[in-house]
Amino acid sequence: MSDRIVDEEPAAVTHTGPKGVINDWRKFKLESMDQEALPPNKRELLRQMSSPHKPRDSCVRGFNRKMSAQEYELIKEDDEKSLRKYRKQCMEEMHERLSFGPKFEGVYDLDSGEAFLEVIEKEHRLTVVVVHIFNDGVQGCEVLNSCMDCLATEYPSVKFCRISAAATGAGERFSDDVLPALLVYKAGELLGNFLAVTRHFSEEFFATDVEAFLSEYGLLPEKECGPGADEDEADVE
Repeated sequence: MSDRIVDEEPAAVTHTGPKGVINDWRKFKLESMDQEALPPNKRELLRQMSSPHKPRDSCVRGFNRKMSAQEYELIKEDDEKSLRKYRKQCMEEMHERLSFGPKFEGVYDLDSGEAFLEVIEKEHRLTVVVVHIFNDGVQGCEVLNSCMDCLATEYPSVKFCRISAAATGAGERFSDDVLPALLVYKAGELLGNFLAVTRHFSEEFFATDVEAFLSEYGLLPEKECGPGADEDEADVE
């Protein structure tokens, strides 16, 4: 047997059950607070609160009694805000674990008919693909492009794309009078084919109008949590 010593990092300990949740909450509170703004005695107290291990002190009982009074005094300050922030983080982590399919950032510009076909046929079977077919100078196309940019940030599980009519290789099918057009696919199947889509909107329209239109046809998934969700959860117990 070899006497070689192998240095290994200690395995991470996962805390479960009520005590584990409390310890995770304490650790989160410690990390989220501005440590430099706290007096030294409170910084030390927070450090002790974040540790799941028992203090190595001969006077354990007296230490625990003291900690409990000081701990209550400390955590009640801004506790509600910190707790909402912690709950939001937990929900986002759970949502990420349970989510299926890839995530996307921004609107994808397609430069050819081949790229158009590839995004339709090869995308993940659970991914909704929304394609805007446009022509520069056609009324509504530029505004719809801006709306797509906004929706792409709101629905990262949806793949938003745009392509000029000429680049599709089927420009004769997408003349100016049918633009802007929105085509919606999933698993290679055409779910929505909206030609001259802006006729469904008022002359001045916004991303929320496009969102409502697609949602009415059931073409958008449930919106994911974003910034500001912690305020919305303020009244949730």
